This record gives sequence, structure tokens and C-alpha cells, in this order.
Amino acid sequence: MNTRDVVFPAGRQALYDINRYSPAIRSNGFIFVSGQVGSREDGSKEPQLQAQVSRAFENLNAILAAAGGSFADVVDVTVFMVDPQSTFEAIWQVVARYWGKAPYPTVTAVGVTWLYGFDFEIKVIARDPATPERPDQAAR
Repeated sequence: MNTRDVVFPAGRQALYDINRYSPAIRSNGFIFVSGQVGSREDGSKEPQLQAQVSRAFENLNAILAAAGGSFADVVDVTVFMVDPQSTFEAIWQVVARYWGKAPYPTVTAVGVTWLYGFDFEIKVIARDPATPERPDQAAR
């Protein structure tokens, strides 16, 4: 049987147990991170949009740190936004603070009608920093 190598950030395992999903799975040189929203430690919503986006990134970064990495290891991003036409600019102002320097990860932005009461969600795929680069890849 194949087991999942689950990555848990400190202090939030109860929320993941209640909602029955893993925050991240380490597999084949990558870390697949579940969508993160702007929830506080108790799972409640951060009410202000930009604070909610910041909290989502902080939750994401806690998972990446628990895996030994950071946002610099992220290769692919999917963001979900409720009402992107009216929220995109405010969201992207916050995103720029967390994104880092070029080269940037790939990104897919999706407008949705519902995110369990939240307005923004981010999920990523990151390179697993614990996996050594192959010699034939290092020169690229």
C-alpha cells in the first residue's frame, strides 16, 4: 500500500482533521499544497479582504516552512477569487508582497461564486527542497 507523506504546519492539525483533508502531500520531488484561505487559528474568516489574502499566504507559508521550503520553491499557483472583477486589484496588491522576484511561478486565476464563506484561496505545487536536483537538470 502506498502511504501519503503528509506535511502539517504547527498548531493547525485539528482544523485539517475536522475538515478531513491534508494540508500538503510530499510526492516525487514535489509538495502539493491544498488550497489555503484566510482563516485564523480557530478556522474563522479574516473579515477584511486584503487581511484575508495576507492570512492565506501566511497559512501557505507555514505549510511550506513545515516542509523545509518557502514560496521561492513554488512552481505553480492556482488562485480562486470570489467576484474577481471587483476584487482583483486589491488582491493583487497583497500578492505582490509575497510573490518574490522573477522568475515567477506559473499562475492560473479562477473566478468562483463560493469559497465556503471566504473570498480568496491559493493552492500551489512546490519543488520539494529535500529532493536533490538531478545533475542533468542543474546546468539549465
